[in-house]
Amino acid sequence: MKILLPDSLPLDPRLPDGVSAVVYDASRPVPPEHRDAEALVVWGGSGTHLAEVAGEMPNLRWVQSLAAGPDSVLAAGFPDDVVITSGAGLHDRTVTEHALALVLALLRRLPEAGEAQAAHRWDDRIGGVQPLRPDGAVTTLIGSRVLVWGFGNIGQTLAPVLQSLGATVSGVARSAGERSGFEVVAEEDVETELARTDVLVMILPSTPATEKALDAGRLAALPAHAYVVNVGRGSTIDEEALIGALSDGTIAGAALDVTAVEPLPQDSPLWDAPNVVITPHAAGGRPVGADELVAHNVRALVEGRELRNVVER
Repeated sequence: MKILLPDSLPLDPRLPDGVSAVVYDASRPVPPEHRDAEALVVWGGSGTHLAEVAGEMPNLRWVQSLAAGPDSVLAAGFPDDVVITSGAGLHDRTVTEHALALVLALLRRLPEAGEAQAAHRWDDRIGGVQPLRPDGAVTTLIGSRVLVWGFGNIGQTLAPVLQSLGATVSGVARSAGERSGFEVVAEEDVETELARTDVLVMILPSTPATEKALDAGRLAALPAHAYVVNVGRGSTIDEEALIGALSDGTIAGAALDVTAVEPLPQDSPLWDAPNVVITPHAAGGRPVGADELVAHNVRALVEGRELRNVVER
């Protein structure tokens, strides 16, 4: 059996006897001489290149995406009999780090501190004696309510970190219940939760059902002191409505690691929206444990067992 490994990160999975690995250029379509492979690992490549070869690999049995959200692989059009598995779990800690950094950057007013530093100005509005919970934008996680919309692996990794810093954390998912010791509300009840939220963290995947999930109506449900942080997919926020809410001051600010169009065009009004922090899809980008996941799924495929992280289509 031949498995294709991308050159976009160093991979060295322990493969069973009879399985040979070939490294391919992830910045280009799989070359014709390797389209006989039975397994394909995808990371950092173009969705267009995937679509180009999706129907040209007759022996393909399995595609392993190392992304937490395998939307580009799903959109490529691989045949229905090809098993697709995701990189769920590989980005839990790195995205948690970035989400926490963005939340704290907003609460601790680091963008304003950066502006003051650039102007060589010691800003007493930020430092010195300050109330813990002043009027206006929330300034601490202590006693704050954080709502994590998209309460999968990453959300359940982030939640206890936020809780350890004093926040009350709850999640939003398709169905209500309890996950990892945290209350989770159903999506149809999200407006009620938004009305009492100090920080909203979005970690939703890109699907037709999540398109502009945070729309004008739901933004309006947030208190004026609340912040929005998105480390999921840019398509899940109505960006025009978000710009309006930022401009009107109906929310306190936002931090976006993802946008609907990436790279974000230079002329996008998001760049100049008030009280917004933008990072260039930097939360993930470094899958942790990829070798182990690939090795596990190769063995499962060879032995006819269930693969890990199978994506339902």
